[in-house]
Amino acid sequence: MPIPSRALVNVLRETAARIESGADYQWSHFGRCNCGHLVQTVTRLTPAEIHAASSCELLEWSEIPEDYCAGTGLKLEYVLDRLRELGLDRADLKHLEDLSDPRVLAALPGGHRWLERNKREDAVAYFRALADVLERDLDQAAAEVAREWTGEPALV
Repeated sequence: MPIPSRALVNVLRETAARIESGADYQWSHFGRCNCGHLVQTVTRLTPAEIHAASSCELLEWSEIPEDYCAGTGLKLEYVLDRLRELGLDRADLKHLEDLSDPRVLAALPGGHRWLERNKREDAVAYFRALADVLERDLDQAAAEVAREWTGEPALV
């Protein structure tokens, strides 16, 4: 699960709105898929620039090597660094690309259901549910801090 932050919640909501409003969506394109749309929001790169930054050997975001190392000056490293700064790691990208995090699926309106990774409406629902989960986590953390400051007992 990504590290919760207001910045990430905002980026997820903006991405969902852009996809829903008719932005080019193509799951098989590195710059127009689920992660590609998130990268567009974070970096303001075009789908073509994102696609060009990807290695020819990579077919999807979940194939980024675990031993990936920043520092060579490649545009893909810039993209991945921006995602890490927002609190996302390689596992988060895989879940986002496949719309598969169990906690997010459980938070979907109407309850848990399986989503199709190449369906625009499902991508929008997933982005919004992930934003909701992270926002709840942030609100709970803030409530815990407030209780610590006021000396109120923690809720179980």
